[in-house]
Amino acid sequence: MNKNQIAELSQKFGDAFYLLDTAQFRRNYQELKNAFAAIYPNVNIAYSYKTNYTPALCKQVNALGGYAEVVSDMEMEIALRIGVAPSMIIWNGPYKQPQKMEQLLVTGGIVNIDNLREWLTIKDINNRNRTHTINIGIRCNFEINDNVVSRFGFDTDGDDFRQVLSEINSIANIHLIGFQCHFATRRLETWKPRAQKMLDLLDRLQIQPEHIDLGGGLYGKIEESLKAQFDAYIPSYNEYANEVATLFAEKFGNTPNPPLLLIEPGSALVGDCMSFVAKVQNIKDIRGHHFATILGSTHNINVSGKNPPMKVHALSQSRQQYKDINIVGYTCIEADQIYRHYAGTLGVGDFVEFGNCGSYSVVLKPPFILPNFPVIDCSDGEPKLIKRQEYFDDLFQTFAF
Repeated sequence: MNKNQIAELSQKFGDAFYLLDTAQFRRNYQELKNAFAAIYPNVNIAYSYKTNYTPALCKQVNALGGYAEVVSDMEMEIALRIGVAPSMIIWNGPYKQPQKMEQLLVTGGIVNIDNLREWLTIKDINNRNRTHTINIGIRCNFEINDNVVSRFGFDTDGDDFRQVLSEINSIANIHLIGFQCHFATRRLETWKPRAQKMLDLLDRLQIQPEHIDLGGGLYGKIEESLKAQFDAYIPSYNEYANEVATLFAEKFGNTPNPPLLLIEPGSALVGDCMSFVAKVQNIKDIRGHHFATILGSTHNINVSGKNPPMKVHALSQSRQQYKDINIVGYTCIEADQIYRHYAGTLGVGDFVEFGNCGSYSVVLKPPFILPNFPVIDCSDGEPKLIKRQEYFDDLFQTFAF
């Protein structure tokens, strides 16, 4: 957006706000899905709500035929309120509220069980609902040589896994709909091992489920200035697809009813769909070091230790050239430095816009010092407020005064 548009938005919505591009989100969704479908057509996306559960984005996924991948009853409620059919909700995560889990299961939703205790809860739910088909998946944990011992899911070589699998097969109305895995690393070289290990597991068990879910952990589209600060290679959607979908095409290409390949992207879809805009409040010189304080913080951006893509909207009447100035936040934390060593012209009253902050920004922003700021969708040219500014009562209505 240009500086005049930013000025107009500021007049209407305040001195700090998020800009959301739902059209870019749709393009990312379709591009990622098409990359996999070009190689293995039976594929779908389960969008990771926890990454950015803004309802306007979640509704896009539902309209495009994707699944809601949730990890809490709060996220499940978001999906239901925007009209997602329970059969299109997949619940992952290490903790699931039992009553809400039962609500989802008896209405046709899918729960991927994470541990033996959860399986005991599922059996209790089933005992109360013998007339329903209970759709569950099993979260699988195995070595992919990423130097991490993941805490999620069942060790596929362990006794708990064998016990659960045996008991599922003995209960008529519990339907094992699929297997799922999740590894936090986004590195390209870890994707083929996770896919191959899942396929090897199915061969070992002599099972072909309806769903094979490879979880999330994909890089998305990152601006070059930010990409250069990563010590890892940033793959494209097509590169991920080539690593994984090729194996599925080779395995199931001639199968009459090939299983559905599911992936659970979050950052890969939403990372470049949101920017954060904030006004420069003051600039000062401390022993030769320059600091510009803005109405925003690292909590609003979530790009830890890196300089996010930044654009200055020159709205100040008095600007100065700086060779080295740090853009810092409003909080009382010394480490709240959003952009280090900026060189350029800046003045009090300018607005700075930070890109690539759609991932884990809005959802992780704590009510620390200030409530969160509004979110405006500008994708169709006409600004649309989709989340208003938060206020005192939003934060303190649960406290006793």
